[in-house]
Formats: sequence, structure tokens, C-alpha cells
Amino acid sequence: MTDKAAPFSRANGDFDREFLHTSGEKGHSTDTPPDNETLHEMLDQSEIDNLLGGAFSKIPERHETGMERIIRAGFVAYERMPMLEIVLDRLVRLLTTGLRNFTNDNVEITMEYTRSMCFGDYVNSVPSSSLFAVFKAVQWENFGLVVIDSALAYSIIDILMGGQRGRGHSGVEGRPHTAIERALLEKLVTLALRELSFAFGPVCEVDLVFERLEVSSRFAAIARASNAVVTSKMHIDMEDRTGNMDLVIPYATLEPVRDLLSQQFMGERFGRDSVWEDHLIAEIMETDAEILAVLEEQSIPLSRLLDMKPGMQILFPQKNKGGLPVSLQCNQTPLFEGHLGQTNGKAAVRIDQRLVPDDSPHTHNPDPSHPSD
Repeated sequence: MTDKAAPFSRANGDFDREFLHTSGEKGHSTDTPPDNETLHEMLDQSEIDNLLGGAFSKIPERHETGMERIIRAGFVAYERMPMLEIVLDRLVRLLTTGLRNFTNDNVEITMEYTRSMCFGDYVNSVPSSSLFAVFKAVQWENFGLVVIDSALAYSIIDILMGGQRGRGHSGVEGRPHTAIERALLEKLVTLALRELSFAFGPVCEVDLVFERLEVSSRFAAIARASNAVVTSKMHIDMEDRTGNMDLVIPYATLEPVRDLLSQQFMGERFGRDSVWEDHLIAEIMETDAEILAVLEEQSIPLSRLLDMKPGMQILFPQKNKGGLPVSLQCNQTPLFEGHLGQTNGKAAVRIDQRLVPDDSPHTHNPDPSHPSD
């Protein structure tokens, strides 16, 4: 019986043997066979596609829809907060002075950027060697982050521990901080939070309290990954030492003072004009209002009401022999109670009790600074 020859294929090793045989005919030594990596490097992508016979060429390319691109977009569009930018500018000036007193060194701080982004995107972009200081805004009942990179952390430690000048920081990247170093960095964070509280002073009063210092972003999650936050990056120069400090505040934290931070300038009052307000109130006070004097009210069955005809009478009991009690109403709102009488031949009502409280929105209290004529 004769064995049937197997087809020429790379799986059987025929391609590699043919390649070695061809190389030997051209004068190359075949004593040391080439590695498999060398054989694979001889084929480019087009040759690989030809060997596979275009098995994957018919798979259609999938294009994302417009909604999918919007969902995957990393940019978070939120309204601008002009007063927040002013607060951060004041923070730069206050923190510059505070760090000069804290380190006894020449300190220059520059604000690199302030932007809105998703909290998850920010956490993914932060180096793993950074330190995360979680703080709480007491009045706002929410949290924020102060992120210190390793360069700034070791620079502050070198300065406070009496390190040599002109050599930069001498810290070993990646090593955990000791208890003494963490205590020094907590003082730095406390100083930054105190200056940030002073920076918010002209806009609103807030107490920022240091909570804890974390070395992993997983333990410093103050918001969901999809929540929007305001991030501000500050670059700090201390002669031959530099570093970065990031301030991360979720929009949920700023929500109680969002209207104040959205003002274009200090003391802006949206939707209010005192001159127009006074003129409108004066015109309203001149408007004629219809007052109803209700003598008595009685509830009767609907069947009796439907059976009423001209000439029929509805009897109301008279409570006393004096004047009839009267309730003065305007648009079904009770205003006063009194008794019916007569003055100069005309019916009149003597007011006995005021039903509208002094703090009611129906009450108008004229401005004492604008006395009426």
C-alpha cells in the first residue's frame, strides 16, 4: 500500500522546511535553525491575510451611533461659576502667603487650569503615588478632595525636616510615608483648607474640616465615577523644589451655594430691580378690588336646590337682635369680620376682627424709606 502524500501546509512544518531549504541553497548555513520569532517576522500582514484566505475580511466594521458617542464622551458640560473662579484666585494668593510662613521659603503658586470632568476620569488620570486628603464642608454636608503628588509631598517633608537646598527632594518614590511624614502632610492640608475657607468668606461662610489621609484612590471615593466634579490644578514652586496640588469638589457639594457662585459679580441679585419693584407695588396698591359682604352661608341638599322656583324663600336664623354678623371676603379669601349697620342712610359694616395674619403674603408692609403721601 502506498501512503498518500499530505498536502503542503504550514501546520505540517512544510513551510518551515521549504524556507530552510531555500536559505541553504542561497549559501546560508542551516546548522543553527532560526527561531520561530524569526520565521514569523518574515511575514507581513498582507501575507498573513493571504494564508488565512481572507477569513475575517467579510466582517463589517461597526460604527457607533450619535447617542453612543454622546454617552461615551468624557467632557462634562456644566454652567460656569464666575464667583468660583474668583474664590480660587483668592485661594492662590492666600495659600502663597500661608506656605511662605509655613516653610520659611520663597513660594510661588500658579493656577494651571480649572475644568469640569467626571470623577472617574479624574481618578484614572492621577498617579498612583499621590496622596488623597478627604475633607468635609460642614455647612454643605458633603465632601471634597485635596490631592498632593509625590513631588510636592517629599518637597514639603524635606523643607520641614531641614533638607539641603539646591538638590531637590531626596525622597524615594513609591515607599510608604512614615507617621511623622504623614503628620507633616496633614498640617499642609489643614493649612490649605483654612485658606480655602477664607477664600469662600466673601461669598458664603463654610468650615472645611480635614477628615483623613489616604494613599489609594479607592478609599478616597467621595462621589460616583459618573458624577461631575470641579478640578483645579495648582503648581507650587519652592526655589529648587516643585510639585502639584489638586482641588476636587463635586458639583453636589457646591449645590447649596450654586446660585451664589453663578453670580457675575459680588452682591448680584437675580431678577430683582428695586425701582421697578417699588413702582409695581405702587400700581398694584391703586388697583380696585371687589369686596363681598357675606351675611350668612347655608348648606342645602342638591335636590332642594333643583326644586327651587321663583317666590320660594330660604330662611336664615337671626343670631341676635343687634347688627347682623358679616364676613368680608375678596376672591373667597376671608379678610375681616364685623357687623352690619347704617351710616348716613347707607348700609355699612363695622370691622371687629382682622382675619389676615401680619405675616400673610396678602399683607403689604410699605417700605419705611419710601413714605406715602
